[in-house]
Order: sequence, then C-alpha cells, then structure tokens
Amino acid sequence: MTGARGWAEEALELLFRRVEETAGQVGARFPLYADPDDGRWTTTGRGSWTGGFWAGLLWLRARHTGVAADRSAASAVTARLAPWAEADTATRGLILWYGTAPAAEDDAAAGLRERAAKTALAAWDPELGLVPWGTALGGPRLRARADGVPGLVPLLASAGPEGRTAAATHLHRHLDLCLSGEAPGRPRPSWRWDEARGGWAAEPEPAPGWARGEAWLLLAVADGLLRAEGGTPWRTDRLTAATERLFQQGEFLDGPLVPPAEAAEAAEATDPGDHGGPGDHGGPRGHLDTSAAAIAAVALLKLAQLSGAAWATACAARSEAVLHHLVDVHLTRPAGNRPAGAGPAGTRPAGMLLDGCYEAKSGTAVRHELVWGDFFLALGLAGLLGRVDLTRV
Repeated sequence: MTGARGWAEEALELLFRRVEETAGQVGARFPLYADPDDGRWTTTGRGSWTGGFWAGLLWLRARHTGVAADRSAASAVTARLAPWAEADTATRGLILWYGTAPAAEDDAAAGLRERAAKTALAAWDPELGLVPWGTALGGPRLRARADGVPGLVPLLASAGPEGRTAAATHLHRHLDLCLSGEAPGRPRPSWRWDEARGGWAAEPEPAPGWARGEAWLLLAVADGLLRAEGGTPWRTDRLTAATERLFQQGEFLDGPLVPPAEAAEAAEATDPGDHGGPGDHGGPRGHLDTSAAAIAAVALLKLAQLSGAAWATACAARSEAVLHHLVDVHLTRPAGNRPAGAGPAGTRPAGMLLDGCYEAKSGTAVRHELVWGDFFLALGLAGLLGRVDLTRV
C-alpha cells in the first residue's frame, strides 16, 4: 500500500519533524498560526478552540514514532486541555474530541474525553435541539454555527444512548439551519436565536461561501453517517441527501482542489500551483484556504468507507488527489528541494502547510501555516496509509 504512496510517507515525516520544531518553539503555550516567511508561531496560553489540534498532532506523532517520550509530550499537552471540558462552548468538540481521539490506549485521554462528553450532553438544550454555541469564546450564547458541529457529533455519541440522540439532533438542527436556503445557494454557517421572534435568524458573518464552514459541515455529516444504524435518531436518508447537497454546493468532488477561503473571492483566488509558490501569492483578496481542503479530504476519506454509497469511489479518489496536491504544492520542503515555483528557500522550515486562511475579512493570517491545517493533513495522510482508523478519530 505504501509503495505507491511514497509521497505520503515523506510528507508525514516532514510534518512530524515540524511538530518537533514547533514543540521546542512554543513551550508550554499552544500554536495557532505561523508566519509563512520564517515559521514563527503566534500562540495562545490556553489553546482556544484550536488547542485540541496541537494535542492531536502530538498524538499522531507518538503513534508514528512509538517513542515513549513522544507519548509523554502528547499526554502532557492533552492534560492542559482539561479546563475546556466544563467551558460553555460547542467548540469543545473540536478541542476535546480531536485532542483525545488519536490517543490510542491512553487512560487519561479517554477519561478526559468521557468527562467532556458528559458535560456536553448536560449542555444540550432539547427544546432548541442542539448544544448552544456558548459564551466561552464571546458573543451571545444562543447561536448555532457550522464550526460547533464537527467533533461534537462523535463526542456526544460516545455518551451512551442519550448522547447518540443528542448528537443526531444537534447535527440535524444545524443542517436544518445551514442548508435552509434554496439550492444551489451556499450554506449559511451562522445563526442566532431571536428571543423576540421566537426563532432563528441568520447572521451576516461568516457569510455563505465560507469554505472552512462548508468543510466542517461535511466532516460532521460523515461522522454522523459512520455512526448511523438506520432509522431514528440518525435518519440516514436525510444525512445522505445532505451529503449530496454539500457535494454540489461546496464543489467537493469537482471544484478546485484548494478552495478560496470565501466564495466571493473565487474569481481572484489563484492556486500557487499555477502562479508563484506556496505563501507567495497575495493581495488584499483572493485568499485560498488549504486548511479547508485538508478538512474536506479527511471528510471524503471517511465517506469513502461507507459501503454501498454511490459516491464512495469518487470520494476516495478525490481525497487522495487533494492530499497529493497539498503536499506537492503547499507543503514546504528542505532548502533546495521545494515545490516547483516556490522561490528562494529563505528561512522557512520544512513541513509547513502554507496558504491557510485564518480570517479573510480582517486580513488575519491569510497565507499562513495553521495548526488545524497541519493536523488534518497529517490525519488524512495517516488515514490514507492505513495508520489511523478514521471511523474512530
């Protein structure tokens, strides 16, 4: 299996060497995004919504190397995520599923995941049919966002029969909202509860066409389908229809391998595989988002495992094509062996997945290495090589 995918093996090695360098650079803090020119990380003290991806990267490295010290490093970072188990945020799925699920046979990580699942279930509002967005990251509590679904679906589902019901309801409520527009319009990724009207109102930002939001939804639906046993509460037929609609609206099977960060920028976004090198394109608009592509690749790999699905073969082929493109065009190499058109090596470390977009509208980190982009690229490559069971992560 690995002989024909030597490029994936090489890329994983580069990513894990970058993890080692990152660990030395950030110390007891959490990496968020890194400068595309010199690889210096902007960090957070508590991890914010991205902390679990750093822990997850460390666990993927530990699984790859089998080194006890690497397991200890991953375990230490995971332990520092514990305060998020009780935090009022739907992103605890991103933090505490992806920060613990790759930790094979680690009792402490499993215990933290179980605790987080119980507190998430306690936060489920059966009247609204979801776990609210929460207040931990600011803004009104009663919101529903596309990035409040991934990770939380499998986390809730791990909490027994009641958790599975909550997970399915949470997923379907977000699909009801985000896919409520007329096809082929793009999903609306953010909603707030309007108490005066007694209903949900769409928020202007993030706007429809947010590539990462669409990828988050596809990932959540894939996790729902992998856990569905038919009938209620998962409603497999409806999840299948949602998948096909997302394929169409997000162009996951036939659009650009790396999407523009926002659909409004599509005409101005250029892939450095065609012009320039990774991290070298720019301007105030036209930003790509390699992190969205990496998330989508993992979602497609998961969907490819659904036996009998008409699109399984297409999902498998597309996911591998996306991963290969990310590695070939957007992953930095050691000096003197960079992707074609990358320009001078400068001081960039190897193993950086560039051209991720943190936030296009504000111009924040729009061509950078993003910690969750690195995580999903590593997870996708490990899944492609059969090193990780994607039905369990």
